[in-house]
Order: sequence, then C-alpha cells, then structure tokens
Amino acid sequence: MKQVTVIAPAKLNLTLDVTGVLPGGYHALDMIMQTITLHERVVLRKSQGLSLRLPGSRVPPNDKNTAIKAALAFFHYTGLLAGVDMEVHKVTPVRAGMAGGSADAAAVLVGLNALYDARLSTSELCALGAQIGADVPFAIFGGTCRVQGLGDMLKPLPPCPDCWFTVVMPSVGVSTPAAFAAYDQMGSPVHPSAADAEKAIREEDLLGLCAACGNALEECSGAKETGRIKKLLTECGALASLMTGSGSAVFGVFDTEEKAKNAALTLKKEYKQVYLTRPDRGGARVLRHLPKKHGAAE
Repeated sequence: MKQVTVIAPAKLNLTLDVTGVLPGGYHALDMIMQTITLHERVVLRKSQGLSLRLPGSRVPPNDKNTAIKAALAFFHYTGLLAGVDMEVHKVTPVRAGMAGGSADAAAVLVGLNALYDARLSTSELCALGAQIGADVPFAIFGGTCRVQGLGDMLKPLPPCPDCWFTVVMPSVGVSTPAAFAAYDQMGSPVHPSAADAEKAIREEDLLGLCAACGNALEECSGAKETGRIKKLLTECGALASLMTGSGSAVFGVFDTEEKAKNAALTLKKEYKQVYLTRPDRGGARVLRHLPKKHGAAE
C-alpha cells in the first residue's frame, strides 16, 4: 500500500457544560459530542520526508498544524524511519468549534496506522491523539459519545436519534482560549445536563434530546451573531438551536430533511458558509471508495 485516503468528520456539541478546573488550569467538561456528515479528506502517500499541502485553504501548512503534529507523534511512537506526504482538503470552517483541525490529526493517525500496517489499537491512537488536542480522541472514535474531563474520557452511546443539522458559520470566528477566559470571568446561566441528553439518546427521543441541548460557553463566547442565527433557525422549525464548542458556528436540529433544507436556503441569503448535514456513526476512517459529497447548501 503506497497511498490511503481518510475521511475526517467534523463534530457538533449537542451539550457542553464546564464542571470544574483540572490540575494545570484546564477546564473539566461534560459534553455530548456528535460527528456529522461534513467530511474533510486527507490523502497520505509514503515518503522518506514529511510534507503537507492544503489545496485552496488559507490554513498555513507549518509545524503548528495538527496534521504535522500527528505525523511526528506517530513516527516517534512507532519508531518507524519513514515519512509521509499529506494532502488535506479542508471543508470545515476555521475557528468554528467543529474540530476541523482535530479531525485532520485523527485522520493522519488512523491513515498512517493503515499505510504502514503499524497495528496500533484504537486506545493507542487515542492516547497519541490526546497529546495533540483535546478533541482528537473523539475525532478518532466518532459517532455519538459522552465526553468528560479534558476530552479524554469517552463513553460511546447508541446512535443519535434520526435528524438533520443545518450549520451556519458567522462572519467571525472565536478563539477557544478567549472563550474560556471569558467564562472564568463571567460564568454562565446555562448548564445543560449531559445525563438528560444521554437518557434521551438511549430512549431514541429526539424531542427530549433537543430539550436537553445547551452550551455553557455560548453566553460568553463574544460571538455577536449567535442570537440572530439561533432566532432564524428556530423560525425555520429547528427543535433546538445552539452554538457548538467554543464557537462560533451555530446549528439547528431538524426532524425532517425538508425543514433543514429550507433553513439552509434561508440562512444562505445572509451567510456564506451554511452546511446541511446528518449524524455520522463513525470517526476518522480509511476510504474504500470515494464518498458522496455532503456539505454546503446550494
């Protein structure tokens, strides 16, 4: 095998609560996380060197990129005297709270494991991923999970009740450190129950899940367009609307494809980046065939 192609699903936070502070000053979280059918594509080719290309993206291909960090971590851990040429086709908005960079890192780890037949377990890949970013272990595992701690405690859940998501990226992104710093100063009136959301998922209760949705970082994110986007999504029939992660993307949950499509078309009149997606049951995975395209509303 000289080349592999890996898909890297973006994620949404159906719930996000801050439950405390961990040693080192990191925030302890309790979340329900969901991968979605908005996929980046990562192509890996065997090489003696290490290179990264991001066609059409403004993201810089330097040593701070999560794909580079993931490749270096993999080769250091396995001891393989080898390299890889990486090509990442970006589709996930940047600074959106959708784990685009983490998904790329997950894809590199999963892809290199297959490309070099390293036979690392999922636990080993997740441990490597945790060194790169808090969302990387989930991006490897994917599907529907309750995620706690720093992002390293994963509890797989049954699939999310059948639904559609319309995701809207505002004109300005949000800095994750800035969002948490603001939370430390302001706190939040919103503390969603991941336990209630988990119960609804296990009971296949979409209305119950939507009632439990919420994000403790939403009020302090500084994203000025959040309220308007939520209002528009709700007017289009969303059962729940909220910000994902530390922001700034906002999404609505819909019970039918028609409602979600209509919402996407409505929001597209004001916002350039609008995506129509569904829950994905997996994380980063090697492709056996080319996928159908999902994503931006027409």
